[in-house]
Amino acid sequence: MSPEITKHNGKPQVHTLRPLPTVDRFTPLTPHLAISPTVSVVVPAMNEAENLPHVFATLPHWIHEIVLVDGNSTDDTVAVARRLRPNLRIITQRGKGKGDALRTGFAECTGDIIVMIDADGSTDGREIIHFVGALVTGADFVKGSRYASGGGSDDLTLSRRLGNSVLRTMVNVIYGTQYTDLCYGYNAFWARHLEVLDLDCEGFEVETLLNIRAAKAGLRVHEVPSHERCRIHGESNLRVVRDGWRVLKTIMREWRRPPTQIAPAPAAQPAADQGAA
Repeated sequence: MSPEITKHNGKPQVHTLRPLPTVDRFTPLTPHLAISPTVSVVVPAMNEAENLPHVFATLPHWIHEIVLVDGNSTDDTVAVARRLRPNLRIITQRGKGKGDALRTGFAECTGDIIVMIDADGSTDGREIIHFVGALVTGADFVKGSRYASGGGSDDLTLSRRLGNSVLRTMVNVIYGTQYTDLCYGYNAFWARHLEVLDLDCEGFEVETLLNIRAAKAGLRVHEVPSHERCRIHGESNLRVVRDGWRVLKTIMREWRRPPTQIAPAPAAQPAADQGAA
Protein backbone atom coordinates (compact mmCIF):
# COMPACT_ATOMS: atom_id res chain seq x y z
CA MET A 1 0.00 0.00 0.00
CA SER A 2 1.66 3.24 -1.16
CA PRO A 3 1.03 6.72 0.25
CA GLU A 4 -0.47 9.50 -1.81
CA ILE A 5 1.34 12.85 -1.51
CA THR A 6 -0.53 16.11 -2.03
CA LYS A 7 0.16 19.69 -1.05
CA HIS A 8 -1.84 21.87 1.36
CA ASN A 9 -0.75 25.49 1.93
CA GLY A 10 2.50 24.64 0.21
CA LYS A 11 3.32 21.79 2.61
CA PRO A 12 3.40 18.12 1.55
CA GLN A 13 0.55 16.06 2.98
CA VAL A 14 0.76 12.25 3.07
CA HIS A 15 -2.46 10.21 2.85
CA THR A 16 -2.79 6.45 3.03
CA LEU A 17 -4.54 4.90 0.02
CA ARG A 18 -7.13 2.17 0.38
CA PRO A 19 -5.52 -1.22 -0.32
CA LEU A 20 -6.50 -2.87 -3.58
CA PRO A 21 -7.64 -6.50 -3.60
CA THR A 22 -4.79 -8.97 -3.96
CA VAL A 23 -4.04 -10.18 -7.47
CA ASP A 24 -5.38 -13.67 -6.80
CA ARG A 25 -8.83 -12.21 -6.06
CA PHE A 26 -9.23 -10.81 -9.56
CA THR A 27 -11.03 -12.82 -12.23
CA PRO A 28 -9.87 -11.98 -15.77
CA LEU A 29 -12.75 -11.22 -18.15
CA THR A 30 -10.72 -10.01 -21.12
CA PRO A 31 -7.01 -9.35 -21.71
CA HIS A 32 -7.69 -5.79 -20.54
CA LEU A 33 -10.25 -6.21 -17.74
CA ALA A 34 -10.33 -8.18 -14.50
CA ILE A 35 -12.75 -7.92 -11.58
CA SER A 36 -12.79 -9.02 -7.95
CA PRO A 37 -16.61 -9.18 -7.39
CA THR A 38 -18.20 -12.58 -7.96
CA VAL A 39 -21.09 -12.93 -10.41
CA SER A 40 -24.23 -15.06 -9.97
CA VAL A 41 -26.51 -15.74 -12.94
CA VAL A 42 -30.17 -16.54 -12.22
CA VAL A 43 -32.08 -18.51 -14.86
CA PRO A 44 -35.81 -19.09 -14.26
CA ALA A 45 -36.91 -22.08 -16.34
CA MET A 46 -40.01 -24.16 -16.92
CA ASN A 47 -39.96 -26.85 -19.61
CA GLU A 48 -36.89 -25.41 -21.32
CA ALA A 49 -34.89 -28.64 -21.79
CA GLU A 50 -34.40 -28.04 -25.52
CA ASN A 51 -33.25 -24.44 -25.03
CA LEU A 52 -30.80 -24.84 -22.14
CA PRO A 53 -27.91 -26.17 -24.28
CA HIS A 54 -28.09 -22.98 -26.37
CA VAL A 55 -28.38 -20.74 -23.29
CA PHE A 56 -25.56 -22.31 -21.30
CA ALA A 57 -23.25 -22.33 -24.33
CA THR A 58 -23.26 -18.51 -24.30
CA LEU A 59 -22.48 -18.08 -20.59
CA PRO A 60 -18.92 -16.90 -19.87
CA HIS A 61 -16.56 -19.25 -18.06
CA TRP A 62 -15.72 -16.69 -15.37
CA ILE A 63 -19.12 -16.47 -13.67
CA HIS A 64 -19.16 -17.59 -10.06
CA GLU A 65 -22.39 -19.61 -10.11
CA ILE A 66 -25.52 -20.42 -12.09
CA VAL A 67 -28.75 -20.60 -10.10
CA LEU A 68 -31.47 -22.32 -12.10
CA VAL A 69 -34.96 -21.95 -10.65
CA ASP A 70 -37.11 -24.78 -11.95
CA GLY A 71 -40.83 -24.02 -12.17
CA ASN A 72 -41.82 -27.66 -11.67
CA SER A 73 -40.98 -28.64 -15.23
CA THR A 74 -42.58 -31.73 -16.72
CA ASP A 75 -39.80 -32.28 -19.27
CA ASP A 76 -36.09 -32.97 -18.74
CA THR A 77 -35.13 -29.40 -17.80
CA VAL A 78 -33.44 -30.39 -14.53
CA ALA A 79 -31.64 -33.43 -15.97
CA VAL A 80 -30.35 -31.47 -18.97
CA ALA A 81 -29.18 -28.61 -16.73
CA ARG A 82 -27.24 -31.00 -14.48
CA ARG A 83 -25.67 -32.75 -17.44
CA LEU A 84 -24.55 -29.47 -18.98
CA ARG A 85 -23.34 -27.81 -15.78
CA PRO A 86 -22.80 -30.37 -12.99
CA ASN A 87 -21.87 -27.61 -10.52
CA LEU A 88 -24.91 -25.39 -11.01
CA ARG A 89 -27.42 -24.89 -8.25
CA ILE A 90 -31.00 -26.01 -8.89
CA ILE A 91 -33.81 -24.53 -6.80
CA THR A 92 -37.36 -25.83 -7.10
CA GLN A 93 -39.89 -23.01 -7.26
CA ARG A 94 -42.68 -23.28 -4.73
CA GLY A 95 -44.87 -20.50 -6.12
CA LYS A 96 -45.80 -19.60 -9.68
CA GLY A 97 -44.75 -16.98 -12.19
CA LYS A 98 -41.53 -15.34 -13.35
CA GLY A 99 -41.47 -12.78 -10.56
CA ASP A 100 -41.74 -15.47 -7.91
CA ALA A 101 -39.02 -17.52 -9.64
CA LEU A 102 -36.61 -14.59 -9.73
CA ARG A 103 -37.27 -13.70 -6.11
CA THR A 104 -36.53 -17.31 -5.18
CA GLY A 105 -33.32 -17.33 -7.20
CA PHE A 106 -32.08 -13.98 -5.93
CA ALA A 107 -32.42 -15.15 -2.34
CA GLU A 108 -30.13 -18.11 -3.07
CA CYS A 109 -27.34 -16.15 -4.77
CA THR A 110 -23.95 -15.91 -3.10
CA GLY A 111 -22.27 -13.60 -5.63
CA ASP A 112 -21.63 -9.87 -5.27
CA ILE A 113 -23.37 -9.20 -8.59
CA ILE A 114 -26.63 -10.78 -9.75
CA VAL A 115 -27.51 -11.15 -13.44
CA MET A 116 -30.94 -12.32 -14.61
CA ILE A 117 -31.39 -13.93 -18.03
CA ASP A 118 -34.10 -15.94 -19.76
CA ALA A 119 -33.99 -19.68 -20.42
CA ASP A 120 -35.62 -19.58 -23.86
CA GLY A 121 -32.51 -18.53 -25.79
CA SER A 122 -33.69 -14.95 -26.37
CA THR A 123 -30.94 -13.38 -24.22
CA ASP A 124 -27.27 -13.80 -25.10
CA GLY A 125 -24.98 -14.64 -22.19
CA ARG A 126 -22.03 -13.18 -24.08
CA GLU A 127 -23.48 -9.74 -23.31
CA ILE A 128 -23.04 -10.25 -19.55
CA ILE A 129 -19.61 -8.64 -19.69
CA HIS A 130 -21.21 -5.32 -20.69
CA PHE A 131 -23.55 -5.42 -17.69
CA VAL A 132 -20.76 -6.32 -15.27
CA GLY A 133 -18.47 -3.69 -16.78
CA ALA A 134 -21.06 -0.98 -16.14
CA LEU A 135 -21.52 -2.12 -12.54
CA VAL A 136 -17.84 -2.18 -11.61
CA THR A 137 -17.39 1.31 -13.07
CA GLY A 138 -20.06 2.93 -10.93
CA ALA A 139 -23.59 1.76 -11.73
CA ASP A 140 -25.89 0.25 -9.11
CA PHE A 141 -28.40 -1.30 -11.51
CA VAL A 142 -27.88 -2.08 -15.21
CA LYS A 143 -30.76 -2.76 -17.56
CA GLY A 144 -30.55 -4.12 -21.06
CA SER A 145 -32.25 -2.08 -23.77
CA ARG A 146 -33.38 -3.29 -27.17
CA TYR A 147 -33.87 0.35 -28.21
CA ALA A 148 -30.47 1.74 -27.24
CA SER A 149 -27.96 2.24 -30.05
CA GLY A 150 -26.50 -1.19 -30.82
CA GLY A 151 -29.50 -3.07 -29.42
CA GLY A 152 -32.40 -4.67 -31.24
CA SER A 153 -34.96 -7.46 -31.31
CA ASP A 154 -35.92 -10.29 -33.62
CA ASP A 155 -39.03 -11.00 -31.59
CA LEU A 156 -40.92 -7.73 -30.95
CA THR A 157 -44.35 -7.85 -32.55
CA LEU A 158 -46.20 -4.64 -33.37
CA SER A 159 -48.50 -5.07 -30.35
CA ARG A 160 -45.59 -5.69 -27.97
CA ARG A 161 -43.66 -2.75 -29.38
CA LEU A 162 -46.65 -0.43 -29.01
CA GLY A 163 -47.43 -1.62 -25.50
CA ASN A 164 -43.83 -1.23 -24.39
CA SER A 165 -43.72 2.29 -25.82
CA VAL A 166 -46.88 3.42 -24.03
CA LEU A 167 -45.92 1.87 -20.70
CA ARG A 168 -42.34 3.14 -20.92
CA THR A 169 -43.57 6.67 -21.56
CA MET A 170 -45.83 6.47 -18.51
CA VAL A 171 -42.93 5.37 -16.31
CA ASN A 172 -40.64 8.10 -17.64
CA VAL A 173 -43.27 10.80 -17.01
CA ILE A 174 -44.36 9.57 -13.57
CA TYR A 175 -40.95 8.68 -12.17
CA GLY A 176 -38.73 11.15 -14.01
CA THR A 177 -36.66 8.46 -15.71
CA GLN A 178 -35.27 8.38 -19.24
CA TYR A 179 -35.57 4.68 -19.96
CA THR A 180 -35.48 3.56 -23.57
CA ASP A 181 -36.85 0.10 -22.72
CA LEU A 182 -39.09 -1.18 -19.94
CA CYS A 183 -40.38 -4.74 -20.34
CA TYR A 184 -37.13 -6.60 -20.95
CA GLY A 185 -35.77 -9.36 -18.75
CA TYR A 186 -32.02 -8.84 -19.06
CA ASN A 187 -30.82 -6.92 -15.99
CA ALA A 188 -27.96 -6.95 -13.49
CA PHE A 189 -27.33 -5.29 -10.14
CA TRP A 190 -25.24 -5.41 -6.99
CA ALA A 191 -26.63 -8.00 -4.59
CA ARG A 192 -26.45 -5.46 -1.76
CA HIS A 193 -29.44 -3.68 -3.33
CA LEU A 194 -31.83 -6.63 -2.96
CA GLU A 195 -33.36 -5.04 0.13
CA VAL A 196 -34.42 -1.87 -1.66
CA LEU A 197 -35.64 -3.73 -4.76
CA ASP A 198 -37.78 -5.91 -2.46
CA LEU A 199 -39.53 -8.05 -5.10
CA ASP A 200 -43.13 -8.85 -4.22
CA CYS A 201 -44.76 -9.70 -7.55
CA GLU A 202 -45.40 -12.98 -9.33
CA GLY A 203 -45.58 -12.43 -13.09
CA PHE A 204 -43.91 -10.81 -16.07
CA GLU A 205 -44.40 -7.38 -14.50
CA VAL A 206 -41.23 -8.11 -12.52
CA GLU A 207 -38.96 -6.24 -14.96
CA THR A 208 -41.09 -3.10 -14.67
CA LEU A 209 -41.13 -3.37 -10.89
CA LEU A 210 -37.33 -3.63 -10.73
CA ASN A 211 -36.88 -0.61 -13.01
CA ILE A 212 -39.31 1.53 -11.01
CA ARG A 213 -37.95 0.64 -7.59
CA ALA A 214 -34.37 1.19 -8.70
CA ALA A 215 -35.36 4.69 -9.83
CA LYS A 216 -37.40 5.48 -6.71
CA ALA A 217 -34.53 4.38 -4.47
CA GLY A 218 -32.15 6.73 -6.24
CA LEU A 219 -29.90 3.96 -7.53
CA ARG A 220 -27.51 4.79 -10.34
CA VAL A 221 -29.21 3.11 -13.30
CA HIS A 222 -27.32 2.51 -16.52
CA GLU A 223 -28.63 1.07 -19.80
CA VAL A 224 -26.59 -1.13 -22.11
CA PRO A 225 -27.64 -2.16 -25.61
CA SER A 226 -28.89 -5.74 -25.90
CA HIS A 227 -30.16 -7.80 -28.81
CA GLU A 228 -33.20 -9.98 -28.16
CA ARG A 229 -33.46 -13.13 -30.21
CA CYS A 230 -36.50 -15.26 -30.91
CA ARG A 231 -37.32 -18.12 -28.60
CA ILE A 232 -35.55 -21.18 -30.01
CA HIS A 233 -37.99 -23.95 -29.03
CA GLY A 234 -41.44 -24.03 -27.47
CA GLU A 235 -44.01 -21.32 -26.87
CA SER A 236 -43.82 -18.27 -24.66
CA ASN A 237 -46.00 -17.95 -21.57
CA LEU A 238 -46.26 -14.18 -22.17
CA ARG A 239 -49.75 -12.90 -23.01
CA VAL A 240 -49.74 -9.35 -24.32
CA VAL A 241 -53.08 -8.13 -22.97
CA ARG A 242 -53.02 -9.99 -19.67
CA ASP A 243 -49.43 -9.16 -18.83
CA GLY A 244 -49.69 -5.61 -20.17
CA TRP A 245 -52.56 -5.03 -17.75
CA ARG A 246 -50.43 -6.41 -14.90
CA VAL A 247 -47.62 -4.03 -15.84
CA LEU A 248 -50.03 -1.07 -15.89
CA LYS A 249 -51.35 -1.96 -12.44
CA THR A 250 -47.79 -2.23 -11.16
CA ILE A 251 -46.95 1.25 -12.47
CA MET A 252 -49.94 2.80 -10.73
CA ARG A 253 -49.49 0.82 -7.52
CA GLU A 254 -45.86 1.91 -7.22
CA TRP A 255 -46.89 5.52 -7.79
CA ARG A 256 -48.91 5.37 -4.57
CA ARG A 257 -46.33 3.36 -2.65
CA PRO A 258 -43.73 5.29 -0.64
CA PRO A 259 -40.08 4.54 -1.49
CA THR A 260 -38.37 1.89 0.61
CA GLN A 261 -36.44 3.52 3.43
CA ILE A 262 -32.82 2.44 3.22
CA ALA A 263 -29.43 3.92 3.99
CA PRO A 264 -28.06 6.10 1.17
CA ALA A 265 -25.89 4.33 -1.38
CA PRO A 266 -22.15 4.99 -1.00
CA ALA A 267 -20.65 7.79 -3.04
CA ALA A 268 -19.26 6.89 -6.43
CA GLN A 269 -15.81 5.32 -6.13
CA PRO A 270 -12.95 4.85 -8.57
CA ALA A 271 -13.19 1.73 -10.70
CA ALA A 272 -10.48 -0.03 -8.70
CA ASP A 273 -12.47 0.44 -5.49
CA GLN A 274 -15.47 -1.22 -7.18
CA GLY A 275 -13.34 -4.26 -7.92
CA ALA A 276 -12.09 -3.59 -11.46
CA ALA A 277 -8.54 -3.53 -12.70
